[in-house]
Amino acid sequence: MNRNPIIPFLLIMVFGIGLVFFLSLKGLNDSEQAAKEKKGGGEKTEQTAETFDPEGFFKQTCAGCHGQNYEGGVGPSLKGVGKKLSKDQIKNIIQNGKGAMPSGLVSADHADQMADWLMKLK
Repeated sequence: MNRNPIIPFLLIMVFGIGLVFFLSLKGLNDSEQAAKEKKGGGEKTEQTAETFDPEGFFKQTCAGCHGQNYEGGVGPSLKGVGKKLSKDQIKNIIQNGKGAMPSGLVSADHADQMADWLMKLK
């Protein structure tokens, strides 16, 4: 009895196509979950005043415009901002935005902590 050499090849091909299909559905689910979280509909890890990390928040939310090393980019450099602006001015910009910076990026609960942290940047 002769075996057809194409059958093992077809089985591997069908398995591979099924695997690609399965993984693409997994990726689709992940991207949908990320979109929900971005819109605020997914699970959030709420940060309280005690656990708020201004530097971590900066890296996640602000570094895209202000640079990883606070050097500026789309937004201005934040190096030495505490020497140029008062804490109240920084807090106002954080809460209300300025220029292309949108308002409301930092909640009112965390604005003081963020302003204090920015005042200390060198």
